[in-house]
Amino acid sequence: MDETAYRILQLSMAGYCCTQIMLKMALEEEEKENPDLIRAVNGLCNGIGNDQKTCGVLIGGIGILGLYAGKGTLREYSKDGYSSMIREFMEWFEDGFGSTDCVDLIGVTKFTDANSDQSYMVKCGDLLTQSYLKIQEILTENGYEFGTRDE
Repeated sequence: MDETAYRILQLSMAGYCCTQIMLKMALEEEEKENPDLIRAVNGLCNGIGNDQKTCGVLIGGIGILGLYAGKGTLREYSKDGYSSMIREFMEWFEDGFGSTDCVDLIGVTKFTDANSDQSYMVKCGDLLTQSYLKIQEILTENGYEFGTRDE
């Protein structure tokens, strides 16, 4: 198991969902923490609000791209290439995994049931690993150094 997959497993076992894991790992690359951000994206987990719609891995990846190239302050604009990076990631994701919806990717899962089957995390782990690496690739190809952001 490589370092990325191992860290994903650790965060999953600690109770973080896919969206949170993607963003938490990106922040860790910068040796930063942002509990408010991680809390805020908790509602986007398990296919947005536990409804198994848009996949949290996809949302987390788009969030990472936003950390690097999105608008963050009143006098700031999204950086050149931001929309194309999002489009590239979304197309890659759907082409590679066949859907952007959680239910299609892992099947119907009752996330609210404390005794629910956790086997979906194997599928999610693979989605997380591949997507996290793809986000790094997209950023690098667009002139960003992953782990280092202008703030």
